[in-house]
Amino acid sequence: MTMKQDGDAASVPACFISNHEGFLGNIKKFIRDFVVTEIDADGRQVTTGAATHAPRSTDKSGGRRDRNRQGSEEGDFAADCRFDLTVSSPDGLDLSMVLGQGVSEQLEQFVVSLRDEAEEGEESGRKELSLGSFTDKYQRANVHRAVRHRFPFLMTVTIQPEIRVREDPDYRELSQLVTEEEAEDFFRFMDAKVQDSSYTFHPDDNKEHRTAVHHFLNRRFGKLVETKSFNQQERTAISVRLRERGRPKKRSAEERREEDVYTAFTLCKENLETLEAISYMAATLGVLPSDFTYAGIKDKRALTYQSMVVKKVSPQRLMEKRGELEKRGMRLSHIRPAAEPLKLGRLRGNHFDLVVRDLKSHGGGEVHSGAETRRRLAGLVEEALQNVQVRGFVNYYGPQRFGTGQSVRSDLVGLALLKEDMVNAVRLFFSPEDGDDPPSQAKRHFLQTDNAKESLALMPASKARERLMLRALNRYGTGPEGCAKAWLSLPHGMRVFYPHAYCSRVWNEAVAHRLATLGHQVRTGDLVWTQQEAEQTDDCEAARPLNAVAFSQIHVVTQAEERRGAYALAQVLLPMPGNTVRYPENAMGAWYRERLATDGLDNCRFRVGGLKLNLPGCYRPLLANLCNLSYRLQTCEEGAGGNGGGNSKGHFKATTGDAERHESLTLTLNFDLDSSCYATICLREIMKCDL
Repeated sequence: MTMKQDGDAASVPACFISNHEGFLGNIKKFIRDFVVTEIDADGRQVTTGAATHAPRSTDKSGGRRDRNRQGSEEGDFAADCRFDLTVSSPDGLDLSMVLGQGVSEQLEQFVVSLRDEAEEGEESGRKELSLGSFTDKYQRANVHRAVRHRFPFLMTVTIQPEIRVREDPDYRELSQLVTEEEAEDFFRFMDAKVQDSSYTFHPDDNKEHRTAVHHFLNRRFGKLVETKSFNQQERTAISVRLRERGRPKKRSAEERREEDVYTAFTLCKENLETLEAISYMAATLGVLPSDFTYAGIKDKRALTYQSMVVKKVSPQRLMEKRGELEKRGMRLSHIRPAAEPLKLGRLRGNHFDLVVRDLKSHGGGEVHSGAETRRRLAGLVEEALQNVQVRGFVNYYGPQRFGTGQSVRSDLVGLALLKEDMVNAVRLFFSPEDGDDPPSQAKRHFLQTDNAKESLALMPASKARERLMLRALNRYGTGPEGCAKAWLSLPHGMRVFYPHAYCSRVWNEAVAHRLATLGHQVRTGDLVWTQQEAEQTDDCEAARPLNAVAFSQIHVVTQAEERRGAYALAQVLLPMPGNTVRYPENAMGAWYRERLATDGLDNCRFRVGGLKLNLPGCYRPLLANLCNLSYRLQTCEEGAGGNGGGNSKGHFKATTGDAERHESLTLTLNFDLDSSCYATICLREIMKCDL
């Protein structure tokens, strides 16, 4: 085990499993130096259809088992702890993506003017705003749905192909009888039309007032709802329930067919976050981001290939939009009909084609490019790769899990949320980066002025999360209650990302402490996975994700088992903190309790009721492995353009001609990892340096 102290990333401990020297080099110097290709659940790369296999660990008896662990691959947070980044409601769709920035701002101003008139007691009459013309019926439906959910007091009217918006007179009438918040919530309830659902107004002891509310509801919505008054804690309240037959208008057979259409495709994106790409595609196709499903999130600073399925879009229509999407840095291929959505975590792993440039030794002196230097570097590379192939690497969560490049990490935001300190969590969320880019300017303005409205005007349209938060803060204020509602404005998957980042940080520290104090042997009280699997073949099925392992499959190592070496280090699991996990029954159990107490979470139940967050926790193997490794070591001229490395293992090609020229060396790597593993962490173990 090697400990490195200098320049190590704070979120990834400086602890390794192998003792080789390693080497220095640059990764991601160019976007195409880092190519990620998803491996589907059948073990095939999504671009070529070629069969490959995710790495398997080998236990001491020689038995092999898959590790289709739930986790995150280069920013791939989709599967870990049932983590879901899918935008789950129209509220998660930034209207500026649908309407355009200009029209979206006009709509905001229109709403402000309506509210000003209402406060002054003026009648809005038939005041309208045109949202523009939408020739695509899918996009029209999307605009109607998103606008009504964002502003339930508005009604949208189509005069084909134009959509106009005006205040709903029913809302104005109801808001004279109940609070505006109740009126908005009631109209959202009516718009959702969830079968067998009900809505309850605040308690009201004034019988005459209750009667007026009953009359209004029966007059306006009598065919859809039934109302009644009932006692609630010695007070009387009105409950509204949808009638069994009070459902939306029956869809035609054609509409039902359109709703049930699924189209699968392979997305190739470059220098784009997965969610950012989905937002662009949703706006272009006139659907919601939640209509897209995927197996995992891929890194931004890379060229990535992944499978996706979109609902309500036919293959032909998707083909028609390919040219428009390509202008945004997205290429769509393998477009075909699908029978169902894609499930999160439904992948075997990822294949990587990486280029590490400007290789040098850790010596620190001047590096010459002569034959001797190249031979020495070749020896360092071969030793490192052989060690990692045999021993694996420490299965840390990578720095991007915690928000690389940001002044304040995502795990600190998550800690504030777990402590239910909503105001501090918001301020940490808006911590700017060191640069003077527009998002950082908007964040600084908010922190300095507390003016969410002005900060929203400064925030770029592409920053959907920040804009959703600022809208809510502008509406509800920046106090504790307003900040809580701002967090609720984000889809659940986005909210839960931050507490998961904190738990990932604790896991990283736990594995480093485990190796430093208990060593590389399996110890009494360690947790191991004991699921007995059938003998695996090359066509094996994907293994069961570890965070779904039953307690009966988590075994606590006994003293007798430690003495006879019954388990290998590769079988050891460490829990990610949560409210259902079992902790090790040795010194590590006490370490977890002390570590959480240090952050003020000694009594934490890992639930934040106000934000509807529940963290059950999961188990993650201490070690990970790579497989299907091939590599080439070349001069910069020969390696600068290629991401592939052929199939020759350990191929080294020296330059000919002028041996005295100062030429840097380039390493091309090709390998597969499970979906839970970070390629940057694997490289870190190989190179013994921070990347």
